[in-house]
Amino acid sequence: MTATDLPFPTSGTAGVPTLAEGEKQTGKDFTSDQEVRWCPGCGDYAVLKAVQSFLPDLGLRRENIVFVSGIGCSSRFPYYLDTYGMHSIHGRAPSIATGIATAREDLSVWVVTGDGDALSIGGNHLIHALRRNVNMTILLFNNRIYGLTKGQYSPTSEAGKVTKSTPMGSLDHPFNPVSLALGAEASFVARTIDSDRKHLTSVLAAAAAHRGTSLVEIYQNCPIFNDGAFDAIKSPDTKADAIIPLVHGEQIRFGQHDEEGRGTKVLVRDEVTGGVRAAMAADVAEEAVLVHDAHNPDPTLAFAISRLTDSGYLNQSPIGIFRQVDRPTYDDQAREQLTLAAGSSSDGDPGARLASLIGGGDTWTVV
Repeated sequence: MTATDLPFPTSGTAGVPTLAEGEKQTGKDFTSDQEVRWCPGCGDYAVLKAVQSFLPDLGLRRENIVFVSGIGCSSRFPYYLDTYGMHSIHGRAPSIATGIATAREDLSVWVVTGDGDALSIGGNHLIHALRRNVNMTILLFNNRIYGLTKGQYSPTSEAGKVTKSTPMGSLDHPFNPVSLALGAEASFVARTIDSDRKHLTSVLAAAAAHRGTSLVEIYQNCPIFNDGAFDAIKSPDTKADAIIPLVHGEQIRFGQHDEEGRGTKVLVRDEVTGGVRAAMAADVAEEAVLVHDAHNPDPTLAFAISRLTDSGYLNQSPIGIFRQVDRPTYDDQAREQLTLAAGSSSDGDPGARLASLIGGGDTWTVV
């Protein structure tokens, strides 16, 4: 079955009013008059600028775009965008966004959250939004620390992390947000980097176009409380070996190489564990090299690739779209049920069907 065969919309913005012909918007149109208040050097600045520059490409009216955030540094996002927005409750942004997306098909719904907000108090809300496949785009800023409350360890901090709340080192095993999302069978899962504007924008475009819940993990540096956490994937000297680029339909290759291809690494199946592993390209047959398939309805291989993420000091990490599949969305189906329930009955009485649903079945009269 292809996307065109599916009985539900495949565009994330289907049903959302677009600009009139000839009408244009720029990044300035999506920039509010509020002073941006993050620490100097914070990765949030780069993400904000990328989002402000990208939103005009959607061709949607600003009043039909809404950003919902939770609590944390990243959650100040709605203040800085000239769209509708809500700075909501700690960890509950996906739940509030679910209600908005279900009630208002004419809105493009976005969630901005952090690793603490989304994966600690908000963990249960996040996985159920992913499971339900509500039509929204979730941007999860992961700096692997609590920044707003001044440097406590977070659910993504590496084991042994020394912070104000763990002076002898964290004993917690960290979450891998991409693995978590794939385990919840999210229909769109991706990872990108705050400082890679081109890659970040391309992932945002794919996420916005997806019908269903899109989760985009964004590695984001906190220069005050966790500076350098992502140096391995950002430094020109190490990023070629640290980043495992995922491109649908292409072989998964990475690492430093010369014109002869020496030093290039590839991903192959691991016959011992059943997962995947990195190998030197020169040591394996061409047909053994994995070809990335983001559209595979089975998330098993994507999950195995996500497990290559180094949870220690991030010396390697797969980057790109892990999974991008079509399946019915919760809000589309909920609206369909409401339409059926409120439809006219065969005798022409509007609402009779809804009344029969409410009053039918197991009812009783109190006398």
